[in-house]
Amino acid sequence: MTYLLDANVFIQAKNLHYGLDFCPAFWDWLIEKNAASLVCSIDKVADEIAAGADELTTWAQARGTGLFRRTDTRVAAHFAQVSTWVTAQQYHPAAISTFMQVADFYLIAHALADGYVVVTHETPANSVKRIKIPNVCIGLDVRFVTPYEMLRRERARFVLGPGVAA
Repeated sequence: MTYLLDANVFIQAKNLHYGLDFCPAFWDWLIEKNAASLVCSIDKVADEIAAGADELTTWAQARGTGLFRRTDTRVAAHFAQVSTWVTAQQYHPAAISTFMQVADFYLIAHALADGYVVVTHETPANSVKRIKIPNVCIGLDVRFVTPYEMLRRERARFVLGPGVAA
């Protein structure tokens, strides 16, 4: 099973629980699990991160296409499936237009193309004004989990080494 990370996983990790400055183990875990083909994200997520122009941008740019997979023709073959499902729902036209232009649309297409499990902080919501990743995942039978579920399932451990004062 390979986990496909939404932009909010990186952004909230940096801003809250796993700051690059005080929890490098989280970021090292992502790099290690990416090397083992267990964790990845996509180019459109990297673009969203780059818009922040901060230390996360620098970290992401150093990872390149190894962590952030390109959207290719194999993935593009699933665009119609995602857009057909979204437009068949009761979402406002503005919500549909926005969804089709952001990384979320591409994230779902990547998940469909490669059988990835989507990792996001979003939760399902019955809103017609904003399309949430979990709603699309449910509608298209794509598995999704929170970052914490991923970390627990993979038994991630961020433990201080010996000799480090508590």
